[in-house]
Amino acid sequence: MAKKPAKLLNSYKRTREDHTSETASDYAEAVELISKQKGECRLRDLAELFQISNASAHRAIGRLKRIGLMESEPYGPIRLTKKGRVLANRSQGMHQLVVDFLVAIGVPRASAEIDAEGLEHHIGEDTERAFRAFLSVGHSCRE
Repeated sequence: MAKKPAKLLNSYKRTREDHTSETASDYAEAVELISKQKGECRLRDLAELFQISNASAHRAIGRLKRIGLMESEPYGPIRLTKKGRVLANRSQGMHQLVVDFLVAIGVPRASAEIDAEGLEHHIGEDTERAFRAFLSVGHSCRE
């Protein structure tokens, strides 16, 4: 069996790592959004948003609490830690950057919002810089 080039293997590794952090980013964004809309975020809010069972949401929140992104008391609201807020803000900013870029190249806003939800987790630093440069040189967002 032929070996794959190292660069190709590294791209797979980065994609797997991106998928690992994707759940954390999505949950952090969701807790932030729900807290702003409702004043607090509850487990059932996350389960409803992600269309998963309460048990699945509970397991995910448990993992995120263990890595220091969230905190809560039993049956209490879920809050982001400082580290969780940083992640949520970064993720929201990347989402908006991807939406703005896609709209600037002619993608309808509704489609850009949907597509950005997946893409935002897989944008590397070079691509992020290129998106920012493209948008900063006068390419306006069209609708």
